Amino acid sequence: MSKTWVVTFETYLRQVKSWSFLFMILGPFLMIALTAGISYISANSNRSSSQVAVISDTRTLRRSYLQQHPDNINTKVTTVAAAKKAVKANHLAGYLTLSSEGPRLRGDYHGSKPMSNGLQAQVKNFLTQYQQVQNYQTAKLSPKQQRALAQTPVLKQHVATKAGTSNLAKLISFWVLVTMIYIILITYSSITAQEIASEKGTKIMEIIFSSTTATSYFVGKITGILLMIVTQIVIYLLGGWAGYAIAMNYAGIHRLVVAHQALVSGVFHNLFNLNLLYLLFGVVIYTILAAYSGALVAKAEDASKAAQPVVMLGMLGFFATFPFQNNMDALAVKILSYVPFFSSYFMPMRIINGTVGWGEQWGSLVILIVATALFAVYIGRQYQRLMLQTDSQSLWQHLFKKFKH
Repeated sequence: MSKTWVVTFETYLRQVKSWSFLFMILGPFLMIALTAGISYISANSNRSSSQVAVISDTRTLRRSYLQQHPDNINTKVTTVAAAKKAVKANHLAGYLTLSSEGPRLRGDYHGSKPMSNGLQAQVKNFLTQYQQVQNYQTAKLSPKQQRALAQTPVLKQHVATKAGTSNLAKLISFWVLVTMIYIILITYSSITAQEIASEKGTKIMEIIFSSTTATSYFVGKITGILLMIVTQIVIYLLGGWAGYAIAMNYAGIHRLVVAHQALVSGVFHNLFNLNLLYLLFGVVIYTILAAYSGALVAKAEDASKAAQPVVMLGMLGFFATFPFQNNMDALAVKILSYVPFFSSYFMPMRIINGTVGWGEQWGSLVILIVATALFAVYIGRQYQRLMLQTDSQSLWQHLFKKFKH
C-alpha cells in the first residue's frame, strides 16, 4: 500500500509542478480578469460620451431635475457654450436646455444622435409633473382641489416572475455544469492517456513491475491524477467564492446581484448538490478509460493519439444533451441517465430540471461508482500485460477483439 501512495504522490507532484497545470489553473481566472478589465476600461472611456448635460437659467428647475434623475448626467457642464464644445469633442452625447416661456415649460435637446427612449420618457415625465405644479399655482387651487386633479389610473402587472427566474436558472446551471464536465473531462483524458502512453514499452516498467504489482502501480497513477482533478475543482470553487466576495464590494455589481438574488440562488442550488459527485465520478471513469487507451498504444511516440477515442466519446455525450434540453421526459434521456459515461451528463440535467426523485439520483450514482470501480479493477489486472505488449491496437480494435473472443 505504501508503494501505491509513493506512485500517487510522485504522479501528483510531477503534474502540479508542471507549467501546463499552472496555465490550466490560471487560464480561466486570467481570462475573466482580462475580460473584466477591458470591460471596465471600455465602460469608463465611453461613460462621458454617453452622458447628458442639463442647462437652465432657472436654478430651481435644473436642481429639481438633477435631484429626480441624477444618473448619467454631467453636472460640471452648466453653459450652452461649454456643452457645445463637449459634444463636438465627443465628451457628451448631448445637452438638454430647460426654460420657461411665461407659464409654459420648454425642453430642448441638442445632440449628434436622437434621444434614447428612456431619456425621452424621463424628460417628458419631469416636464409634465413640473408643469402641473405650476398650473396649480397659477389657478390658485386649494390643496383639496389639487389632490382631486392629481388622481391617476392604476395599472398593475401580475407576472409569475418566480417561474421565469427558475427556468433561466435551470438553463444557466445546465450550460455551466455540462461545459465544466466536458472541459475537465477532455483535459484530463489527454493528460492521463499521455501519462500512461509515455511509459509504454520502456525498461523502467519492467523494473517497476518487479518491485510492485501492476494493480498497485495503476491505482497509484489514477489516484494521483484524481488528486489533480480534486485540486483543480477546489481551486475553482475557492477562486469563484473569492471573486464573488470581491465583486460584491462594488456597488453596481452588488445592486445587480441583489436585484437578481433569486436567479443567483437558483444557480448555486443547482450546482452545489449531488451534481458535484456526478462531475467527479464522471471525470474519473473517463480518466480510467483514457488510461486504458494509453496502455494500448504500441510505443510512447503514439501518446498524442491515445486520448482520441476517449475525447470522441466525451464529445458524443456532450453534444447528445443538446436536443433534450426542453424534453426531459424523453425515453432516451431516462435510459442514458443510468448508463456510465453518459449518466454524468444526463442525470445532472434531470436533477437541475427537477424531473427525477432522490431514489433515482442515488441509484444512478451508485451504478456509476460501481462501474468505475469494476472498470478500474479490470484494467489494473491487465495493466502489466498491456504496458509490456508491443502490438499496435487502438481502443476500438482491442474491444472488438475482446468481444469477438
